Amino acid sequence: MTQAKTVALWDVAEFALTGPVLNHPFADVDLTATFAQGNRKIQVTGFYDGDDAGQPTWRFRFMPDRQGEWLYRTASAVAELDAREGAFTCGPPSPGAHGPVRVRNTFHFAHADGTPYYPFGTTCYAWTHQPEAMQEETLATLGASGFNKVRMGVFPKHYIYNENEPLHPIFERRPDGSEDFTRPNVVAFRHFERQVEKLMRLGIEADVIVFHPYDRWHYCDMSFEQDCAYVKYLTARLSAYRNVWWSLANEFDFLLDVKPIPQWDRYFHVIEEHDPNRHLASIHNGEPEVMFDHRKPWVSHVCVQNTEVKKTPEWRRQWGKPLVNDELEYEGDIPRPWGNISARELVHRFWITVLGGGYAGHGETFLHPDDLLWWAKGGSLRGESAPRIKFLRKLIEDDGRHGLTPLVDDGRWEFRRVSGARDGDVTFLYFGEHQPREWAVGLPKRDGDYAIDLIDTWDMSVTPIEKAPLPVSPALRQRGGAITGDRPEAAFGIRLPGRPHMAVRVKPR
Repeated sequence: MTQAKTVALWDVAEFALTGPVLNHPFADVDLTATFAQGNRKIQVTGFYDGDDAGQPTWRFRFMPDRQGEWLYRTASAVAELDAREGAFTCGPPSPGAHGPVRVRNTFHFAHADGTPYYPFGTTCYAWTHQPEAMQEETLATLGASGFNKVRMGVFPKHYIYNENEPLHPIFERRPDGSEDFTRPNVVAFRHFERQVEKLMRLGIEADVIVFHPYDRWHYCDMSFEQDCAYVKYLTARLSAYRNVWWSLANEFDFLLDVKPIPQWDRYFHVIEEHDPNRHLASIHNGEPEVMFDHRKPWVSHVCVQNTEVKKTPEWRRQWGKPLVNDELEYEGDIPRPWGNISARELVHRFWITVLGGGYAGHGETFLHPDDLLWWAKGGSLRGESAPRIKFLRKLIEDDGRHGLTPLVDDGRWEFRRVSGARDGDVTFLYFGEHQPREWAVGLPKRDGDYAIDLIDTWDMSVTPIEKAPLPVSPALRQRGGAITGDRPEAAFGIRLPGRPHMAVRVKPR
């Protein structure tokens, strides 16, 4: 047996066992290990990892969530793998490690140590299936981009601009060249998890897409039993990595003819059974009208694909969970509406989503003579939205404490048109396509000493401005005869440049 001696908090403790030669080592062996610290016991699932120097090898992995000594003991019907015992010490966390991301304050996220986490992610569906040099380019780009989450598929993808053969088949090949869906290709899975670990070292969450419909290798046609075995194997291999999120599917509704809703529920449960770390888990729709029931307790947060971003507060209220709009369309110029919006429009939608109390996802789809599109293959970014999304992320992280609550929840109708949100005593307003010269709604109603900043979301500038007199506010008769507008809308007003895509931040000095 090989074993870890000392492991940092929330890092991966890995252990290897050699066993007998078996006809079907993936299916013929169940291996678990129970880790104990005091009265706490945590069970993990082992997995077959091929031959190591000619010896059949099984591994199990554990993410310690407390410092100190941990003991473990294995259990298996195979004698060589059963009742193996050991211990290791968990030390302080590695620099920059804050633990896995959890749901916090109903609609938001934080790491296990309490550090707030605000997802500003991107999509590179098949980046791990490209040539090695391009994958290194992708990692370098991600490291400098400001994105802290990436959506990525386990399976390769067959779609426009993404038709090359993957680096590795996901399952072992038979003599006739077809893949045996009961025998995972350990080379492919080792490669995938190495890239997940590299992302972890960069501080980037890996939003792992388990299934998707864009397929020429017949992965969509696997049986329910094969699906469950694959999900179990994937979970056993990846659950110890602190940066993993589970995305059961990209566009699950395009697979409903072969994977009906009860099967999707079962896949969630397989992950629950074999992921003792309870990583975040959700599922992503294709058509806006076909949504999974995110109220189910095994769904940690809501993933949507929808361009109607001003409905973000409404979706929050509907589901009562954190909301991530993974695809609010992509910056690019391809001949598909979802992939040819401008950088200005994508940044605009990010601001609306974030100030609506949700989170948004980036993607880039610019035509390339060699079909090197970021959204599919990674590589290098060519657009203009990424630095402006990074700028927004910094603004939110600088002042974030508990997560933004949209001001529309206060009942002001104006915030169904413009965007506003509050986190504690910090208020953000975003005017989007509107270009007022003066404003008051959403500003503090108690006067005081406030730092007021005008934010140009495109130029990425922050300019201090002063209080101004309150603008004119009309008295309006509402349904039932109530009169509104007869009281001051705020303690003071502000003057603005009369340009679109301006934002304002207000906070006590």
